[in-house]
Amino acid sequence: MLIDVTTPQHLDDRFRESLGALPEPERRRDPAQPVRDGATLTGHQLLALFDAQVTSRQLDLAGRWLRSFGEGFYTIGSAGHEANAAVAAALRPTDPALLHYRSGAFYCARAARAAGEFPAADGDEATPTSGVPEAAGDDATSPVAGGEPATRPDLSPVGGAPTGAAAYQVDADGTAEPVPAPVDPGVDPIDVAAAGGGATSGARAFGAVQPDAYAAAARDVLRGMVASAREPLAGGRHKVFGRADLAVVPTTSTIASHLPRAVGLGLALERLRRVETAGRRDGADAPPRSPWPRDAIVVCSFGDASVNHASATAALNTAGWYDHTGLRIPVLFVCEDNGLGISVRSPQGWVERTLRARPGLRWFAADGADPVETYQVAAEAAAWVRRHRRPAVLHLRTVRLLGHAGADAESAYRSAAEIAADEARDPVLATARLLVDAGLATGGELLSRYDERGWQIRRIAEEVLDEPKLATAAEVVAPLAPRRPARVAAAVAEVAARAGGSGAGARIEAFGGKPPELAGPLTLAQSINAALADGLLAHPQLAVFGEDVAAKGGVYGVTKGLREKFGPARVFDTLLDETSVLGLGLGAGLAGLLPVPEIQYLAYLHNAEDQLRGEAATMQFFSQGAFRNPMVVRVPGLAYQEGFGGHFHNDNSVAVLRDVPGLVIAVPARPDDAAPLLRTCLAAAAVDGSVCVFLEPIALYHTRDLYEPGDGEWLGQYAEPGGWAAGHVPIGRARVYGVGSAQDVTILTFGNGVRMSLRAAAVLADEGIGTRVVDLRWLAPLPVADIIREASATGRVLVVDETRRSGGVGEGIIAALVDAGYVGAARRVAGVDSFVPLGPAARQVLVSEEAITQGARTLLAR
Repeated sequence: MLIDVTTPQHLDDRFRESLGALPEPERRRDPAQPVRDGATLTGHQLLALFDAQVTSRQLDLAGRWLRSFGEGFYTIGSAGHEANAAVAAALRPTDPALLHYRSGAFYCARAARAAGEFPAADGDEATPTSGVPEAAGDDATSPVAGGEPATRPDLSPVGGAPTGAAAYQVDADGTAEPVPAPVDPGVDPIDVAAAGGGATSGARAFGAVQPDAYAAAARDVLRGMVASAREPLAGGRHKVFGRADLAVVPTTSTIASHLPRAVGLGLALERLRRVETAGRRDGADAPPRSPWPRDAIVVCSFGDASVNHASATAALNTAGWYDHTGLRIPVLFVCEDNGLGISVRSPQGWVERTLRARPGLRWFAADGADPVETYQVAAEAAAWVRRHRRPAVLHLRTVRLLGHAGADAESAYRSAAEIAADEARDPVLATARLLVDAGLATGGELLSRYDERGWQIRRIAEEVLDEPKLATAAEVVAPLAPRRPARVAAAVAEVAARAGGSGAGARIEAFGGKPPELAGPLTLAQSINAALADGLLAHPQLAVFGEDVAAKGGVYGVTKGLREKFGPARVFDTLLDETSVLGLGLGAGLAGLLPVPEIQYLAYLHNAEDQLRGEAATMQFFSQGAFRNPMVVRVPGLAYQEGFGGHFHNDNSVAVLRDVPGLVIAVPARPDDAAPLLRTCLAAAAVDGSVCVFLEPIALYHTRDLYEPGDGEWLGQYAEPGGWAAGHVPIGRARVYGVGSAQDVTILTFGNGVRMSLRAAAVLADEGIGTRVVDLRWLAPLPVADIIREASATGRVLVVDETRRSGGVGEGIIAALVDAGYVGAARRVAGVDSFVPLGPAARQVLVSEEAITQGARTLLAR
């Protein structure tokens, strides 16, 4: 009978009925042989795929069970997508994977591959040999037609396998070797054995479930569902598929936002692969090493509805663009097409037409209801990408069972006949049918296997319910943005020592015989340029890229000459797409590089801000530091270009950045601050994996004078390496200028406001008013201790905020004063809540020097 919704009970009952109705196989097949003529998939491998698929299906059922009594917090399942287990089987366990949220079977198969429990394909040198033993005892063979014995398959994996999957280490020659991963201290091996029926010696009962990599993977997933603090990657912060030892990079539920990172990772892996390995040296100046084998490829899966998302469009376009230019990006995109985006249908043929039309991407297609075809096509696609180092897309047709998530009532938008048609294409049932048809198992044996795995997972689910949850705010935020200021300072000192010692000759040569400290006073732009050059010298893994940064040297000349000094592999232009620029940085950081992408203007960042918020800033949070993407994003911005270019070249809003947890925002105003701040950001990225935004005031790039034309007082000396350690600027420390007596009023400001406030302070000094001008330098985290100290010194605070009054930096400063119990007078001067108009009209909405002096006078008049 047709029903109008697929419930967990219905799906389970239907699967059981279908298995029970399968006929007895006519004969037994040797599981070491292909499952059918012309296939490359063996019986052993198909049995292993069934295990991965069944584990995933039982996890979906367990998730709904946990949710039914309020203990499960994530119900987006993988039911109907279990064909992705065959994709995992076709890849190597050292290929980094960024997975769709319906990748339960892939994750389980990857765990088995990494642990050596998945039977190897012929000629697959990257996969440990299968641990499946020869069958023994009376159950080893069964009679077949003609009286000839055939090997009876043993469905149970190797007993005594560790509950933690094996990790892989990359040797100096780029090869991957398995190393044992530590057993999870939160897992009792006796309990796990009991959950699986216990290990046995000699012959095993057909279908007996043992503690194995599938059980370990299931425990990972169940811990994520119940938000257990013992979940191995996110630690209860989110339910993700990810583990460092499985080369599975965590992704969130944000649609398609991980695709740009996958492209960046592919480009980074290929660049690292091309690094000269002969005579590789160790030490701080050694070339960067890839955390994955030299011939690794990236796999990135996503749903069919995501094809339409701007992030997916950007990523697929960028992969094709780079391929067209001749650069290699070894990425296999896997589009798992179930025809639905929650309730919205993908038009018939749209996904295939969209993917096939992508220039530069080789297209492959497979039916997820056919495990043999899926495995063969996935293996062909992976081999093609690995051999040619070029991008490809695998269009995998799937179905969606159990709705989008636990609360989804499919009957509101799907007919009973449509739901039944999807159930008939259940990929787990398709694998079971093939196992029976191939003479590898009976329906009863497979049902026993299904039930035993289900009881095992139910037992594990009950166990993880008792595990601790995150209990304090401190526990939640611990991995968000680690700060080790002493190590950062030590890293800056180490860089300085090399620059002034063993690297002095190379440094002088890079600067053409005249290092910047001998070039006289520099502008802000010149100082940043020199600091970037020093950064490229100090960090072999550093790369500078963005729109127009290489050949042109940047719109304002800030990166001029860097490509000529350091080559196009380290300083290069990108296509015009901010999402892709940041995605390249995300992937590069994940691969161990130190990316310094440039977003050409602050207003352009808003096209791609989710790559910072949803991807960059969350990586350490959702992986407890197991993965990280260090990055320093240069963003020319703020206003005061005399109205040039209007809003898009004079954006004065940073609220969207200050709202991102853990993000570091530096704003250099003075040339002599620019280099120390940039060195700190680079060191923090390298040491702590920090994601930093280096916000550069465009209007100050080429400013030379402060008070009078020609006084040159805004220029600054570039410190020699011997002074870098002493001049180090820790994150969250301000700079204070005293004007006059400096006892009457404190001005808290940043960026363009520093120059205007110093000029206003000079006017006030002529009136006998002493001023402290505090350059915050860091907008996130704010230098709260310095703010409170300097505010208390005068008891009168004027906040000069060139951003907008609503949502501006000034709000955070005032809040910090209130939270600290400041009881003095306070006033703020801020930009109007408006976009910056073209031409002289800009002056009407921006902070002026006159407004600053009048604000100070008003404070003193109270």
